[in-house]
Amino acid sequence: MATIMTRSQQVRKAVSKEEQQMAEFAPQAAEEAKEPLNELMNQAQAAHVSYLQAQRKVTAAYQERQRQGEKTFKETEEQAATICAQAIESASQAFRKAEQEAEEAYKAAKERAEQAYRESMSEALRARKGTVDKAWQETSGTSERIWKIFQGEMES
Repeated sequence: MATIMTRSQQVRKAVSKEEQQMAEFAPQAAEEAKEPLNELMNQAQAAHVSYLQAQRKVTAAYQERQRQGEKTFKETEEQAATICAQAIESASQAFRKAEQEAEEAYKAAKERAEQAYRESMSEALRARKGTVDKAWQETSGTSERIWKIFQGEMES
């Protein structure tokens, strides 16, 4: 952009310098307007002034186009920033939702594991009690038989 401004400033400077020279030359040309060469010179000067004015208009149009381009760029940049912010927010919401669902799934799995543990523990305790009771009955029965044999009540 600095280069563009520099070019525009250079064009303005050149235009201003040439207009100054034309203004200084105009009185001289008016005195000698009677000669055909001077008439041609006046026409050339008028054409040159018209050219300089056209050049100024082109420069102004170029600068306006540059401003419009910059404005369009800024608008596009703002739109991109808005879209990006929306995408980030959407991703953040999706992350929070996935995190919450994962946490709920973890809790449910933990509860199922705890339930399975309790059921397994209960089953193991029932099996142990049954085994201990059966072993006690076997031991008691064996002890009674041994006592009866010892006392001579039973025959082997």
